[in-house]
Amino acid sequence: MRVWIEAAAGLIFPAARPPRPWARLERPFCERCAEPYPRPVTEVFTCANCGNRDWSLSRLRAAYLEKGYIREAILGFKYRRQFHLRPWLGRWLEDGFRQYYAGERWDALVPVPLHPERRRRRGFNQSAEIADWLGRRGGIPVVEAIRRVKATAPQARLSRAERLRNLRGSLALAGGFDPRGKRLVICDDVFTTGATADACARILRRAGAEEVVALTVARR
Repeated sequence: MRVWIEAAAGLIFPAARPPRPWARLERPFCERCAEPYPRPVTEVFTCANCGNRDWSLSRLRAAYLEKGYIREAILGFKYRRQFHLRPWLGRWLEDGFRQYYAGERWDALVPVPLHPERRRRRGFNQSAEIADWLGRRGGIPVVEAIRRVKATAPQARLSRAERLRNLRGSLALAGGFDPRGKRLVICDDVFTTGATADACARILRRAGAEEVVALTVARR
């Protein structure tokens, strides 16, 4: 109920345009994981980490870097229930979609899931909320195709290896959705190593998805 009250307040008193600058994710970056490269590079490249990693995701992309007001808005929406920021996060996600994925056929947007207990405590799934905003704007169905079957520690403070161990056995394909032959976009607010999005993609690919990519508002 509190979430809906805050959402209604956000419609009546919409958030002003967030202060700039908004740091865009720009090339050169790794074509797989979008890790920024500090020096000018003219050719397409894949970073050393991706070269030695068995990815299920074809690509990960983000509209912005997780810094400044972008970071504050993500944290405010997720942890402080500043639900009036949802339209801005949705617009930023749409910025990334237009830049990297528009013009391709996509069958559904798939939000990264929360465990039911964490979703109950938070009141909403931030990934589902911003995916829904993009889906409505782009006319793409939003399908909660992955579910959390095991509660895990938050990923934010874990190393890459710890993130992979933390996710083991925690995700499963949701009932009622057949990914066979579909091209899917996994949506989230922010990614660091891409471990969670890739774990979701692995489940979808094993179930027959043709291609799975990821899109977030920001990259850490």
